[in-house]
Amino acid sequence: MIVAKGLSVEGVFGDVTIDAAQNTLTVVAGPTGSGRTSLLLTLSGRMKPTKGTLQVAGHSKPRAIRKVAALALVDGVTDLDRALTVKEHLHERRRRGRHAEALEGAGLDVDQRTLVRELDRERQVRLGVALALLDSPALIVADNIDAGLPPEHRLALWDLLRSLDTTVVASCVTPPARYDHLVEL
Repeated sequence: MIVAKGLSVEGVFGDVTIDAAQNTLTVVAGPTGSGRTSLLLTLSGRMKPTKGTLQVAGHSKPRAIRKVAALALVDGVTDLDRALTVKEHLHERRRRGRHAEALEGAGLDVDQRTLVRELDRERQVRLGVALALLDSPALIVADNIDAGLPPEHRLALWDLLRSLDTTVVASCVTPPARYDHLVEL
């Protein structure tokens, strides 16, 4: 599903190699400022590498990769509008009839009239995952999974990401106990 060899963005991250099969969880771990978010954006076709090769779901061109990769919650890129409701975020995506399925797939059991500002960090990440699921992607990327969450909430999110019927690449500072691949930056 993901084959990256010597992938680099000059001055940000370098020499990343990934060989991830379909429906696996790859964890990108490293301290703040290590290039985790940039690597996720590169793997999803949103940032151009300066070196190396990348293939996602058989595609090597960024435009084609973007069509098969969806961003869940990526801080600074897919920030949720705190003044909108869950339903308004779902409708902004213009996908009809799949909202309940996406919310269920993300394990987000809230009233759709709930404002995003009323959601805790875990539920915001789950909403980001639900929004990504609307695209039925081959790859979902999610950033900062462990940011500001107590251990039991982090564990619940990692369990969710492992359970998705798609390939997932997620970043964190401290990797979970279970994953298929680990990239340390």
